[in-house]
Amino acid sequence: MKKQQLNFVDLFAGAGGLSNGLEQAGFKCILGVDFDKPAMITFKENHKHAEVYTEDIKDLTEEKLLQLTKGQKISLVCGGPPCQGLSTVGKGIPDDSRNYLFKHFVRLVEVLNPTYVILENVTGIVGRKNENILQGILTEFSKIGYDLTPKVLSAHFYGVPQKRRRTIFIGNNKGYRNIHPEPKFNDKTLRNVGDIFTNLKAKDGKIYNHNKSQAQIKKELDLQRIRHIPEGKSIRYKKDEDAYLPTKLKLGIDWSEIREGRLRQEKYKRLDRKLPSQTIMTDSHTYFHPTEDRYLTVREAASIQSFPNNFIFHGTVTQQWRQIGNAVPTLLAKAIGEAILEMDSNKEKIEKNHLSVSEIRSQAFNYKVVKKINKKQQILFKE
Repeated sequence: MKKQQLNFVDLFAGAGGLSNGLEQAGFKCILGVDFDKPAMITFKENHKHAEVYTEDIKDLTEEKLLQLTKGQKISLVCGGPPCQGLSTVGKGIPDDSRNYLFKHFVRLVEVLNPTYVILENVTGIVGRKNENILQGILTEFSKIGYDLTPKVLSAHFYGVPQKRRRTIFIGNNKGYRNIHPEPKFNDKTLRNVGDIFTNLKAKDGKIYNHNKSQAQIKKELDLQRIRHIPEGKSIRYKKDEDAYLPTKLKLGIDWSEIREGRLRQEKYKRLDRKLPSQTIMTDSHTYFHPTEDRYLTVREAASIQSFPNNFIFHGTVTQQWRQIGNAVPTLLAKAIGEAILEMDSNKEKIEKNHLSVSEIRSQAFNYKVVKKINKKQQILFKE
């Protein structure tokens, strides 16, 4: 007998990278929620079976939520709400305006009462300076019966041709052991930019969102400079500028005045076909093609985020790049979904063992698979 699909709701869904990956793992998206209307047009295009809600999440009432989900059982709620305001929880300022998006995420989880929760955020959320935020997240979910475990996952270990790290909280309200996905690739088997640029065609033979004319470099000075940058190289130090740019094309920087003698971000960064990309963000003018004198197309950026070639984006080019840069890479999401399915299959219950925030934080950046665990690690890793 075929096992029934688990239904999920995606809050702060954006274009649907997380939803797409979860569906690849075997889940079914029932509803996507986001205030970004162009992103939700993209979401609906690629999740035709799902309902969408494009108003402010504070206006999504329990009645409306249950209407949109049509009374179906929801097994998982996922999303990436902003959490910065939670740093004020321990300071007696519970009404910090930045809290409201996170608070509504928790509110809707409580209404739907799913077995599983996925929350994604930046890696800094488990850093030492953000311990109050981390404590706030764990406390608010604990109040409604969920034990969450955060871990920093690096997308390139899951088939994504990009070195992108995100904090992934996995939780449940059944007392199960929380499981994060084990790495599927290692440093010798990583997928690279060249792997995915060789085939950008969808199953129908078309290449979508691949308008090279929109990826042309308009500033003549930038065009002249990039022509001198070899594949995989960039300018960050004076030695880079001296090595690649002739005198007439120099950046005009007084390197002695720059802190640590380096630029905060690399300039004129050409991707390398033999390596994974750096993190794809929302600015289309940050990344240059490995061999052609232009920026990346929307399709190339989406492929680096591991979106399938038949995933079509809508909106202006700027809006499409924002959708891509804000997305969870789909193959990382697929791996997370598979870990949730493993939890659901095993239903392995453990004795609750609440760690201190500093203990949780110390384990969150451990990328290796832990083979031997002690009692303090047992809710963080599987054997």
